[in-house]
Amino acid sequence: MSNSAKLGEKLKSVRLEKKWKLAELASRTGFTISTLSKMERGKISLSYDKLATISMALGVDIGTLLQTRGTTGVPSGTGRRSIIRGGGGQEVETDVYHHLYLATELLNKRFVPIIAYPHARSLEEFGDWVRHAGEEFTFVIEGVVDFYSELYAPVRLEKGDAIYFDSGMGHAYIKVGDEPCSGLTICAGDESNIEPHLENVFAPANESEPAVVERRIASKSLAGATKMPARARSTKAPKVTRAAARPAYKKG
Repeated sequence: MSNSAKLGEKLKSVRLEKKWKLAELASRTGFTISTLSKMERGKISLSYDKLATISMALGVDIGTLLQTRGTTGVPSGTGRRSIIRGGGGQEVETDVYHHLYLATELLNKRFVPIIAYPHARSLEEFGDWVRHAGEEFTFVIEGVVDFYSELYAPVRLEKGDAIYFDSGMGHAYIKVGDEPCSGLTICAGDESNIEPHLENVFAPANESEPAVVERRIASKSLAGATKMPARARSTKAPKVTRAAARPAYKKG
């Protein structure tokens, strides 16, 4: 069974435990019933942004959805620890990156540690800006990535470089070159704190226009970006367009 199928199976199991129909979860997340059904059947990959949104709606820790069959989550408390051996972790594969979630057996963590391997080579290949409530830190382990955001000029990050930023800002990590590329990403922000941000993300621009959520609330560490959808666009700062984003890089 693929990782997407396992995640989808777990999502369905948690939903059924609450005796919710797909329509109930759809109303709480903003995802369509069809999209949620595809997620549960493993037809759509569950990236961090989707996992965070769904876990918040279900009222469970994101680690609960990542736990494989036969494992039991360790609740928060004093003295707990998790040792992850090389190559360990819960794998999640999407079209544009590969994520390895670490310490998933520990619930109610203050942050989510992820080893991320980007696939996307361009903004066009990746898709829409990614954003999620909280803050994000990434340390480049190997390779080179270009970091794009909607408020700043792009910056190139090489092995040993790191970046810390407000992950509510649309952002993207794009792989550079053919060499292997990976980074340690830390996503901080309790899933329960995402709710206040969802109203603006899910709200349509006008009453006749349906809300769009696909790949918009997002943390995909080492993930990517395209032009930000108009109805999610910030009015407080200028938007960095593709044309403006490409020419120059800032180091550090």
